Amino acid sequence: MSTETKKPLSNIYNEFNQFIDSHQSVVMATINKAAEPEASYAPVMRHDGRFYVYISELSNHTFNLMEDPQASLLFIEPENDAKHLFARKRATLKATAKHIQRSAAEWESTMDKLEEKFGEIIQMLKPLEDFHLFELTPLSAGYVRGFAQAYKLEGEDLSDVTHLSEGGHGKSKKNDNES
Repeated sequence: MSTETKKPLSNIYNEFNQFIDSHQSVVMATINKAAEPEASYAPVMRHDGRFYVYISELSNHTFNLMEDPQASLLFIEPENDAKHLFARKRATLKATAKHIQRSAAEWESTMDKLEEKFGEIIQMLKPLEDFHLFELTPLSAGYVRGFAQAYKLEGEDLSDVTHLSEGGHGKSKKNDNES
């Protein structure tokens, strides 16, 4: 692949990462026992390509992740910052969750990193046993920069970027007179 073709997509990859890193919380969709989707939010930290949330049992998504590790993460541009509400910048990631037990060696080091990011509140929440630490590993992502600027990111570090240009913003394939 030529450098000219690859360079814009690497710029998209860098922009995608900068956009995600500009957020301190994430909208998270999980699946409950009845196989129904539920959305909520949580403060989030990204470290070494994975995301970490420390969430309470008072939130449905905690039990949902314990039962079904599938999750979708949404990072979205604030409405007030958007040029147009129909084209808000956003990144949506498919991820799989792993519950990190308090007895695991990585629990303490991850909690230290959370405290570095979020401050004293972590010291207050850390001993509360209804809180659970989850590591979310991204499997794939979508990134929308605006109208006709949608991308799919795949691969181990989500660096395989593809511009989604097939079939978008065209007329419906179904004739309006057909039923």
